[in-house]
Amino acid sequence: MLAVALEAEVDTCRTTSVQWPEDIDRRLNILVRAATTAGERTSRAELLAALIAAADTQPEQLALLLYRYRRLPKTALADDESREDLPQVRSPGPRRASSA
Repeated sequence: MLAVALEAEVDTCRTTSVQWPEDIDRRLNILVRAATTAGERTSRAELLAALIAAADTQPEQLALLLYRYRRLPKTALADDESREDLPQVRSPGPRRASSA
């Protein structure tokens, strides 16, 4: 029960900053929209965590993944811009400070 184990450790969450191409950021949004279409209520952070948790840790597999990513044509993700078949997902805005 990986999900249960990870939920129990929510107090130990880390924040990370990632810098990547706009096409990759757009792809992450598409993946969140696709998960929403499948009935999942998720966030960019949770989806990234799920992808990382599912990633193969074999060095050769990681090397192959990087090899393929580094050789993607510039237009490889261009079709993501026109995914009208997926619902728009509204990102939560900044939280309001509660008056205590």
